[in-house]
Amino acid sequence: MSPMAGRARVFGDDINTDYIVTSRRKRESLDPEYLRHYLFEEIDPAFAATVAPGDLLVAGANFGCGSAMEVAVTAVLGAGIHAVLARSFSRTYYRNAVNNGLLPVVCDTSAIAEGHRLRLDGALVYNETTGESLPGEPLPAIMLAIVSAGGLVPYFRTRTDFDSVS
Repeated sequence: MSPMAGRARVFGDDINTDYIVTSRRKRESLDPEYLRHYLFEEIDPAFAATVAPGDLLVAGANFGCGSAMEVAVTAVLGAGIHAVLARSFSRTYYRNAVNNGLLPVVCDTSAIAEGHRLRLDGALVYNETTGESLPGEPLPAIMLAIVSAGGLVPYFRTRTDFDSVS
């Protein structure tokens, strides 16, 4: 996976999927371009208007808890965010992220503040604002391949040999 860099957009612990995008929005549309305008509207109505492509979400523990709605990943990707760093993820959000091409990075996020410039290189997070390096938990090879392909569907579309990735 290619290194990526961006501005930290910081949230706390227990950010549930309805905070990421409220479930009523998925009844209106599943289009990522539509959903991006409502990202985090329940906890910060002005947030979506301030997101720039390449921003990185940073959170505490249990990011993506609550319902298993995949649209909570769709809205993040629609906003041009390609990675979420958190101390921990709900199991379902983590798998939905991988399956849709959003990189979930488990690491200690406690020293990252809003607006810090971050660079991800493999499982390492470099805080370019503070000069700190944070080790992240590496993804298993198959999950990294899925994220790198843009998600599970694009991954399977390019595969002809299913035994070569371990």
